[in-house]
Amino acid sequence: MAAEIVDMLGQSGVLALLGMGTVFGFLIIMIISIELVGKIVRALGWDKDAVSAGETKPAAKDNGALTAAISAAVNEYRKNN
Repeated sequence: MAAEIVDMLGQSGVLALLGMGTVFGFLIIMIISIELVGKIVRALGWDKDAVSAGETKPAAKDNGALTAAISAAVNEYRKNN
C-alpha cells in the first residue's frame, strides 16, 4: 500500500511539472510573438495612425467653461463656509 502511494505521488509530481512546463513554454512563445509583432508594426509604420488618432485636444472654449465652473464652485464654497 505504501508503494502505491509513493508511485502515485511520483506520477502527480511528474504531471505537475509537465503542466507547469507547458504553461511556461506557452507564455514564452506568446511573449516572443508579441515582441515580434510589435517590431513589425513599428517597422511598417502602422503605429503612427493609432498615436495620431488618440491625440485629441479639447477645444479652448471647453477649457474656459471648465475654468468658469470651477471658479463659481470655489466662490460658492467660500460664501457658505
